[in-house]
Amino acid sequence: MESPAKITVSITTPITLETAWQVWTNPEHIVNWNFASDDWCAPRASNDLKNGGTFSYRMEAKDGSFGFDLNGTYTNLKPLELIEYLLEDGRKVSILFESKDNETHIIQTFEAENQNPIELQQNGWQAIMNNYKKYAESL
Repeated sequence: MESPAKITVSITTPITLETAWQVWTNPEHIVNWNFASDDWCAPRASNDLKNGGTFSYRMEAKDGSFGFDLNGTYTNLKPLELIEYLLEDGRKVSILFESKDNETHIIQTFEAENQNPIELQQNGWQAIMNNYKKYAESL
């Protein structure tokens, strides 16, 4: 069986590593940034941030026309450094947090799915990262 393609998206933001981690992992923040465009929203999020813990993020169009839950299980956590998890469909995701020169760099790598073109997946996940950056910097 062929290995899935890996896609990487990233952002750099002038916030502390601690703030970046909190905004990424706290459901109170996740609902404010975890969607790709202004016509979508994240009405709920739950997060049991521990090895073997699970998360569930709801993403849906504001007009109610479409929505889905993104669910996964944490496989490797290093606070303020690394989050790795498996999505429900078995794809692996890795998020690396790096602090340098009063900025935090977040690099997210995920295995592509087979339903949508690579470019569409990369653009969607990057849009969510950009939304995270915009929200985190507004705090």
